[in-house]
Amino acid sequence: MIAQSSRWIAALIALVLFSAGALADDKTIEEYTEDEKFERTDGLFPLYRNTENGDLFMEISGDILGDEIIYFTYTEDGAPRVGHFRGMFRANRVLVFERRFGKIEIEAVNTSFSFDEDNALSRAADANITRALLAVLDVVAETPAEDGEDGEAGSPARYLINAGRLLQSEDMHQIKPTPPTGPAAQNMFQLGRLDSGRTRVLEARSYPLNTDVIVEYVFTNDTPRGAIGPEITDPRTVAVKLQHSFIAMPENGYEPRSDDFRVGYFGQRVTNLTDTTVTPFDDVINRWRLVKQDPDAEISDPVEPIVWWIENTTPHELRDDIREAALTWNIAFEAAGFSNAIEVRVQPDDADWDAGDIRYNVLRWTSSPTPPFGGYGPSFTNPRTGEIIGADIMLEYVFMTNRIRFSEIFDVAGLTPWLPADMLAEMTGRPELAHVHDHAHGEMCNFAEHLQFETQAALATLQARGASQMEMDELQRQSLAYLVIHEIGHTLGLMHNMRATSEVPLEHLHDGRPVTNSIMDYPALNIAPAGVEQGPWSLDTPGPYDIWAIQYGYTTDEDALPAILARSTEPELAFGNDADDMRAPGRGVDPRVMINDLSDDPVGWAAQRVDIINDTLTALPEQFEKEGETYQALLTSYLILTGQRFGAANVATRHIGGVYNNRAVVGQPGAERPFIPVPRAKQEEALRVLEASMFGPDAFTAEEAFADRLQRQRRFFDHFGSNEDPSLHSRAFAQQMALLAHLTHPNVLERLQDSRRYGGTYSPAEYMRDLTRIMYQADVGGEPNSYRQNLQVAYLQRLIAITSDSSFSPASRSAALASIGDIKGWVGPGWMPDLFGSREARAHRAHLRRLIAASEA
Repeated sequence: MIAQSSRWIAALIALVLFSAGALADDKTIEEYTEDEKFERTDGLFPLYRNTENGDLFMEISGDILGDEIIYFTYTEDGAPRVGHFRGMFRANRVLVFERRFGKIEIEAVNTSFSFDEDNALSRAADANITRALLAVLDVVAETPAEDGEDGEAGSPARYLINAGRLLQSEDMHQIKPTPPTGPAAQNMFQLGRLDSGRTRVLEARSYPLNTDVIVEYVFTNDTPRGAIGPEITDPRTVAVKLQHSFIAMPENGYEPRSDDFRVGYFGQRVTNLTDTTVTPFDDVINRWRLVKQDPDAEISDPVEPIVWWIENTTPHELRDDIREAALTWNIAFEAAGFSNAIEVRVQPDDADWDAGDIRYNVLRWTSSPTPPFGGYGPSFTNPRTGEIIGADIMLEYVFMTNRIRFSEIFDVAGLTPWLPADMLAEMTGRPELAHVHDHAHGEMCNFAEHLQFETQAALATLQARGASQMEMDELQRQSLAYLVIHEIGHTLGLMHNMRATSEVPLEHLHDGRPVTNSIMDYPALNIAPAGVEQGPWSLDTPGPYDIWAIQYGYTTDEDALPAILARSTEPELAFGNDADDMRAPGRGVDPRVMINDLSDDPVGWAAQRVDIINDTLTALPEQFEKEGETYQALLTSYLILTGQRFGAANVATRHIGGVYNNRAVVGQPGAERPFIPVPRAKQEEALRVLEASMFGPDAFTAEEAFADRLQRQRRFFDHFGSNEDPSLHSRAFAQQMALLAHLTHPNVLERLQDSRRYGGTYSPAEYMRDLTRIMYQADVGGEPNSYRQNLQVAYLQRLIAITSDSSFSPASRSAALASIGDIKGWVGPGWMPDLFGSREARAHRAHLRRLIAASEA
């Protein structure tokens, strides 16, 4: 009786444990999934979906354990405000599955280091490198290995894990962005907690070489805070769709190509810890695997071309232009020995695959309510070798419209195209904008935003000149072609080249020659001065640099690589990437590496561009005041054009304290000295451009003729709490302060001092004397206008701050003190009665004297 009771108790315990999954290992995978409610999908990792409750299980073969797998994630849908948007590429890493103590472990592999295998130190390759154990999973069911018959190989053991439970958490990848710090954090919409009850697997696909799982993550918050945009349907519950892809390591045969600092490719950073040289780098570039059909032919079709699909969401009227633009990359590949390397096809409306299928490279098109870009070209790779495995390009229809993305940014004085993303996010209180130009993942790019502003400025200029619709259509065609070719360039591995405009002569911009040497630059659009026949607006094919770069990356003749690289000193092949460019105040040294500029004489071009914009502003009312319409078109054109005028002046500022930075190897033919200071005459010319455009008495007069009509069209209560008047002074003042942020940056002043030791002739004291004269001398004893009053007070405050700021060198502080003395001489001592000019002028001078006196106390 006791024995029978014990058997019943044991059976009951077994039933409870089985229900909890503790005895699941006692069942084979076939037994566990034999119920008809399970649907099986074969592939790299076979999947089993419970059709009744949606549970997803994944089978892991024993022969995969210990092998490296590529893991890749991207956002299928989200909202920029929460750090996700459609097509956003995210994690790209190497994983290993291991079985330890009856469980399956998933570990991320560190691919940042290499060792010489013949060096004994390679045995300590894991020393002081932390292990990243992402997940430890129960084995739900296990099918044991089977021996083969008649000498044939048997089948390995197979293990079943709950993939839904794994992927519906954040174990594999962080979905919720890390909250930012600083003032911007107060305005950012914060995702709530991950709700496991609402999060679910939407779709699961498995193919021979990859397995994809799409999960909808639902975050809930009963009391949401922060900026809530119209794209967030209900802030209490926000869904983000993410695809997880597990990809088999590509088969052997791909030969990695070493990175070289003279040509700009994205790549994989690998430090060789057994290399004793001063540059122990095994870095490799990102590129596609292209193999010639005929290895002996000088030019051959590839065995497998790079195939792009135009997504069926693309407007029909744009498809031909997009196809033609994409195919122009074949020009570059022919120089590398490949014909027809790029193919472009259109996704059928009834295709049985969607753009999220990583087996297809897709040119995708969307029209989002708050698009974070106009174009974006990411790719994913084998982190071990740099081989590009797949890519997508996201294009936003807003690029083709007059709808201003981030319209509130225009309230920040039109500085948007000229600021780095982190600074822009801070100024606008929109932290999500910081994701737009993030090079941590390689190919993030906000070029489309720059190009849209440039295009709208050019369209406003054409319209003000009475241009035909055909001329404006051609401008739009060239801009779209530039955008598509630029973003495809990223997917081929290419970085930006912000120096590519620097070798095109100013006098040749409108004679039909290319206006920049690289499609990967951020150039200004080439607007002709009045009376000059319009030349090309931009490139619509890859430029000389792009052809050379593709030749280096994709030629199959490795013996030709040294000769290819030796050409880097040719002027048209000049290269400088985002880390070199001077878009942010105080950042970078070489003014030739700058965004939204043109020609080998950027200062002369800036003066020309300011004149074009002022002429256009004068003609705006005639073309943009339409009977029966609001003044919104006039206001938008004013905002764009004055932002562009600031941009031209901003280009000129970078020559102050600038140093030309030339990169080449020692003894390379055509190489110049690495560092050459910008000639003093060019710096003084830049100051004259700044005086005429932004600092002098006549700046900002072009728009005053229609200032009383700069009215935003009302839309419900959108203007609630805002200042609706034109705010001319605050806009001008913000632009002037942005220029001064660079002109008086400690890096700039110290570089003026340093460069005198290797050829420079402009001292900080002389430079600040000249800048101070621009700010005040025209108004000595006269009537400074209201723009100048604001500027003079702020400039004096800046000088006073410099004198006690230890981040400035002593010589820079001395220069500031000398300039304060000059101003004191002009405004007069505080004890002498001021009887000259209007009450406004006297009050202004009294303010300046008070500031000086307080600084001397």
